[in-house]
Amino acid sequence: MKNITTYQNKKVLVFGLAKSGFSAAKLLHNLGALVTVNDGKPFEENPQAQDLLTEGIKVITGSHPLELLDEEFSLIVKNPGIPYTHPFIERALQRQIPVITEVELAYEISDAPIIGITGTNGKTTTTTMIGECLNAGMEKGVARLSGNIGFPASEVAQEVSAQDRLVMELSSFQLMGITAFHPHIAVVTNLYEAHLDYHGTREDYVKAKWEMQKNMTPEDYLVLNFNQEELRRLAKKTRATVVPFSTQEVVAGAYVQEGIMYYQHEEIMPVSQLGVPGAHNIENALAAIVVAKLQNIETQAIVNALRHFSGVKHRTQYLGEIEGVRVYNDSKATNILATQMALGGFENSTLVLLAGGLDRGNEFDALIPSLEGIKAIVVFGETKDKLIRAAKKAGISTIIETENVETAVPVAFELATEGDTILLSPANASWDQYPNFEIRGDRFIAAVQAVKNK
Repeated sequence: MKNITTYQNKKVLVFGLAKSGFSAAKLLHNLGALVTVNDGKPFEENPQAQDLLTEGIKVITGSHPLELLDEEFSLIVKNPGIPYTHPFIERALQRQIPVITEVELAYEISDAPIIGITGTNGKTTTTTMIGECLNAGMEKGVARLSGNIGFPASEVAQEVSAQDRLVMELSSFQLMGITAFHPHIAVVTNLYEAHLDYHGTREDYVKAKWEMQKNMTPEDYLVLNFNQEELRRLAKKTRATVVPFSTQEVVAGAYVQEGIMYYQHEEIMPVSQLGVPGAHNIENALAAIVVAKLQNIETQAIVNALRHFSGVKHRTQYLGEIEGVRVYNDSKATNILATQMALGGFENSTLVLLAGGLDRGNEFDALIPSLEGIKAIVVFGETKDKLIRAAKKAGISTIIETENVETAVPVAFELATEGDTILLSPANASWDQYPNFEIRGDRFIAAVQAVKNK
């Protein structure tokens, strides 16, 4: 960790806790800053605030009083989930107080070079693939995962050495709060329309993602998905050295040709040997191959890592085989696009799909082409009637309605025969029945285990 003096005796406000705010507050305190923490959760329900108070950090909880800004803070470290339209943040910006996210702090103190990964879909899987490819072949040091993947960047950055690599998943929310942040390698997996409730427009969303490369130089590498015309255009607007990947054509990076993945004309491995299914995972693997090759990882180490990669939990995660039926948990598929991408990796005629969840008002006509030819579908939750309509339009003959994920699992096993696949890919958020997609996925895993134990 770099021993910086930037924050000594500076008044800094950490606005919003959760994991990243908690980590940032402790780091700033250790760097000699005069830290104040402001979090909306009441103090008696806020163990993180209680912990920070015992360390001598000023804590204000339960509300966000605007008069706090009268304390003349030099800096605000904002929780990424809090929008810039929040009245407190708007007032702070009017007063020209800099507002950053904790990934900027991580950059400032990290001894390790940073590999940053962003994009609409595939960030977590690509980040994990990169980490496993690097760790399979690094002779010195380790690759440490951090950022939006669940490990606060400012915490992990304190633990890495110059021989390590800080592999950082970055959301658009985090990237809006950077100033000097400078990855040596950056990856953009893809760009689709997302988080418009936060960003307002697609243009502002893309602008936030593109912030990652703003401080990069020709000595740095920007890895882009050339399947997307938008990223091809953006590639012309960076000083970084662009290294493309594509599943559609031969490019000057990683690509697929006749079922084989290549890097600059070197054969890496057949697509069929990739440990996880789906066209989207081929793209993720190509991005990981580029990064690993840029880091001088030997081909065999890359192959071993990708061949044994079984997926990230809740993201087309392979759960194994029960009496000849393969089972996958894709609870992270909280929208139609994610389910479309998952379905692209399976043979529909042997697939039993589990889907349903929170009703956001949309129909599922866009999903119909991906549903055609599916053996059976089991629907649940608020959107089950809408999914039944889409399934009928797709010509699915076996459509079963059930209560929830737990009751869907035994039904799916009754419908499946040897050689079939059961896939949970809900195409909906979980909030009608579960606090989040992780708990929904955990309930699915438990229900599958219960069938296995019978």
